[in-house]
Amino acid sequence: MQIYFVRHGKTEWNLASRFQGGHGDSPLLPQSLKDIKKLGKHLKGTKFRAIFASPLDRAFNTAQGIDDAMNANLPVIIDERLREFNLGDMEGMKFADAKKKFPKQIDNFWHHPEKYDPTELHGETYEHVIQRGKNFAREVAHRFPNENDKILAVSHGAALSAIMGGLLGYPLKDVRKRGGLSNTSLSILETKDGGKTFHPVVWDETDYLGRKLSKTDSL
Repeated sequence: MQIYFVRHGKTEWNLASRFQGGHGDSPLLPQSLKDIKKLGKHLKGTKFRAIFASPLDRAFNTAQGIDDAMNANLPVIIDERLREFNLGDMEGMKFADAKKKFPKQIDNFWHHPEKYDPTELHGETYEHVIQRGKNFAREVAHRFPNENDKILAVSHGAALSAIMGGLLGYPLKDVRKRGGLSNTSLSILETKDGGKTFHPVVWDETDYLGRKLSKTDSL
């Protein structure tokens, strides 16, 4: 079976280079609504068994927009395990300000996951995010075990990088080695053994958007 992982559309805070995290949120940009329709049209005809989304509006609204554009008429099921990293005190801060205030934590968060300690920030560890993501993926793989089963899961950039790296079996220090994910991007992981192991089919695909991405599309 395959899980189609989608990062939510670009938001006002993405454009402003501001951390949203697991509790901050901001509206999707008008351009994002167009991008979401493009992704939905790209996926039209794909027979999804279910659509899941993080409880945050930017992810849920992305999932609903894709569903509408596909004319799939599937309910969007909210799953807490797809929520973005809880970034604690960094949520709502501009990247530049957070880097000045928490230089070590910021460097470790992006470049050294095995050293990232969010205790001071009152945030969430990589290990916790990866584990909840694995629990989600293994559960849906068990629920939809057939070879042709496909499910759609809309989540967030940092969480998805960690979760998918974990599902691919990368050690913690290398969990982000494939790089970040762009807004409204599609990545597909496949399992043939009921969720015990996964391998990548598609990673960070955005060709269907038909435009050149800017730096803030991948922040």
